[in-house]
Amino acid sequence: MTTTQINQDEINKAVWAACDTFRGTVDPSIYKDFILTMLFLKYISDVYQDEYDKLVEQYGDNPELIRAMMAKQRFVLPAGSSFWDLYEERHKAGNGQRIDQALHAIEEANGTKLKNVFQDISFNTDKLGQEKQKNDILRHILEDFGKDILNLRPSRVGSLDIIGNAYEYLIKHFAAGSGKSAGEFYTPPEVSDLLATILEPAEGDQICDPACGSGSLLMKCGAMVRKNSGSKKYALFGQEAIGSTWALAKMNMFLHGEDNHRIEWGDTIRHPMLLDKEGTGLLHFDIVTANPPFSLDKWGHEGAANDEFGRFRRGVPPKTKGDYAFISHMIETLKPESGRMGVVVPHGVLFRASSEGKIRTQLIEENLLDAVIGLPEKLFFGTGIPAAILIFKKNKADKNVMFIDASREFKSGKNQNQLTHENIQKIIDTYKTRENVDKYAYLASFDEIKDNDFNLNIPRYVDTFEEEAEIDLVAVRTERVQLQRELKTLEAEMESYLKELGYGA
Repeated sequence: MTTTQINQDEINKAVWAACDTFRGTVDPSIYKDFILTMLFLKYISDVYQDEYDKLVEQYGDNPELIRAMMAKQRFVLPAGSSFWDLYEERHKAGNGQRIDQALHAIEEANGTKLKNVFQDISFNTDKLGQEKQKNDILRHILEDFGKDILNLRPSRVGSLDIIGNAYEYLIKHFAAGSGKSAGEFYTPPEVSDLLATILEPAEGDQICDPACGSGSLLMKCGAMVRKNSGSKKYALFGQEAIGSTWALAKMNMFLHGEDNHRIEWGDTIRHPMLLDKEGTGLLHFDIVTANPPFSLDKWGHEGAANDEFGRFRRGVPPKTKGDYAFISHMIETLKPESGRMGVVVPHGVLFRASSEGKIRTQLIEENLLDAVIGLPEKLFFGTGIPAAILIFKKNKADKNVMFIDASREFKSGKNQNQLTHENIQKIIDTYKTRENVDKYAYLASFDEIKDNDFNLNIPRYVDTFEEEAEIDLVAVRTERVQLQRELKTLEAEMESYLKELGYGA
């Protein structure tokens, strides 16, 4: 058994290199699902084999006992469905069909944990080309993941998170290259860090992301509970509208060992699925946080006025901008006493009028809004526009709202800007102290916001204007006269040199 330890970078690079098999033949938006699913299959196969070998070493040749003990593992890997079963037959025709059959067998054997996770992912598809080309591509990808460097046994990698991190690494890189679609499944880690820290998830909390993508924000909140309390006593809830992205979230949770989760597949606004036992009311959570799609068109306006859950009682958002649809939904799912919420929004949410202005006004009058945090531009994949974070609380100590302008605090990148650890810490410290900081933060009273017609545009509260230094016109004139003298002297010298060389008149 291989016991040589390897590091995170080696695994990340090897998995990313496996994408070369598809590049130039298949679009990244398509092969993304194949690579992530293959990483998942390889990992659970190696974990299963590692455990099996340990039991054989401990109990010897006792297949019935070993089979009974393997059935008690976190997951079941049916006979013939492991990565290595597929690898051994890679030179035969029908790779696509065999991989699909193995995935469906794993799905069936693991009940609710992996139910329907692979239903939107088929390796036996014409998207990979004609049968021979498809078979060759899949043989190569099996060989890529079969290399020694991608031996993912726990006895070698030493930690579950090293594989979960590789998964996150892939998701990030696919997001970086996928343009507008990136926001569907990925929130930059520094934004997740900021939200999770501000919302302070604690032991026993129920945490929800109604637009959860690949689940990274939810898992960051879970990690924050473990870090602060050492406890795994919390529950993660989420809903995701896109089937393949929902599958990513389920696999991501599985890889990170987040067993206490419930991720539903469906449209949160049109068909909320995180309901009570009777199915007639929305579940309520201690923390609700999301990076929903910006200004979503066709979000479900047609049924909002008659919403059976009363989510739009403050007003129905505009037909072509769904930002306040998500905000309204999230507010209604907060627990009355402990509920706190963080949502990423485009800046238009802060000041647009009409129905959005009405909703915003009521949220402020109900004393739910706690903070407005302006973020730098080019933080999010697929859009260069700056965004903001709104923090809401159900049980506020006062009626003030903290405004923070962090739009100029970032590390510049070639295509993407980043919040550094120092940038994040400054926001967090300012949010907690709730004190004015010149040209950075301002604690506004309810009356001040009311006087601004409930417009939350940050420059109305945080003055970032920098006065230009006064120009001393007398000094400028003196300098100009001096320069003219120097120029006249130089021209006279130049003329004498030219005469000496015979170029003079």
